[in-house]
Amino acid sequence: MTVLPSVAVVILNWNGKAFLERFLPSVCASRYDNLGIYVADNASTDDSLAYVAAAFPQVHIIRNANNSGFAGGYNEALRHVQADIFVLLNQDVEVEPGWITPVIEQMERDPSIAACQPKLRAYHDRERFEYAGAAGGWMDILGYTFCRGRILYTTETDRGQYDNAQDIFWATGAALFIRSRCFFEAGGFDPFFFAHMEEVDLCWRLQRAGYRICYCPGSVVYHVGGGSLPQGNPRKLYLNFRNNLIMLRKNLHFQEQWIILSQRFVLDLLAAFKSLVSGKPKDMMAIFRAYRDYYRWRRTEEKKLQDALPRKRLYDLQGVFHGIMIWRYYFLHKKTFRELWRPKKK
Repeated sequence: MTVLPSVAVVILNWNGKAFLERFLPSVCASRYDNLGIYVADNASTDDSLAYVAAAFPQVHIIRNANNSGFAGGYNEALRHVQADIFVLLNQDVEVEPGWITPVIEQMERDPSIAACQPKLRAYHDRERFEYAGAAGGWMDILGYTFCRGRILYTTETDRGQYDNAQDIFWATGAALFIRSRCFFEAGGFDPFFFAHMEEVDLCWRLQRAGYRICYCPGSVVYHVGGGSLPQGNPRKLYLNFRNNLIMLRKNLHFQEQWIILSQRFVLDLLAAFKSLVSGKPKDMMAIFRAYRDYYRWRRTEEKKLQDALPRKRLYDLQGVFHGIMIWRYYFLHKKTFRELWRPKKK
């Protein structure tokens, strides 16, 4: 690269002083010559910003008027940032000094790459992949999301098995590199999502627009995870189910919608029943509320969509597993990404 693209690392903060104290020093130690670092605050009530201003005067501070979640918070903050490439970084991520350059080099080799993610490992178990992104996000033919290195709640140890750069379906919002022009061309995140699945929805729209989404194994970051909503929280379950349904409705080819959404209804009903018999009635109610609000969205919000992107078939997109992930996981006991694939017949 003769001229380094300008890069802005933007950390969305909400009452995260403890995370900023622990992880912002590693971000500020990043080695990249055309870099700006921003903390975008979602109306925190702690003294996060006072700490950042005093300890890191080189960091730019953006103050959002309200807490509009991950989606709305970034949409608002990024309007105030000028850079060729945005890096949306969770406040609970530790980075290595040279983490930026490998991703930028990969993106610069192909202008059709709109977004890219580094390898995510777990902060508290540093040789294991981390739930939120692992080695790149995939989707199965029913819209269930998973990652290379993480199927449902099973994460793998990183032994170099996913050290090849590859096209993926979605790049994690925990450490998302995205061209600024692509972010705005695609309309940014859907603010209705608030949090969870918004990066999958955005990456899907980018693929529909003809762009690539990629994974860069040469960059490694370490994610705590669950900083705002931990695993097992009914609110998290609700947002994941609701937003996944809305995302499918928005992006699926019209000829795929009925067959996929009808199958999802049956499987999600089984998931709700399983929650009940497992002694988790709050999880069951979270799934029912997700469906209730999905249908409310269809009545009140769907008509407001202005989406002129081509409706490509799911089978034609990159990072799609042409099978049903949960069937392979629960009934065939395929617990890793490589085990999902049927062996080829001789």
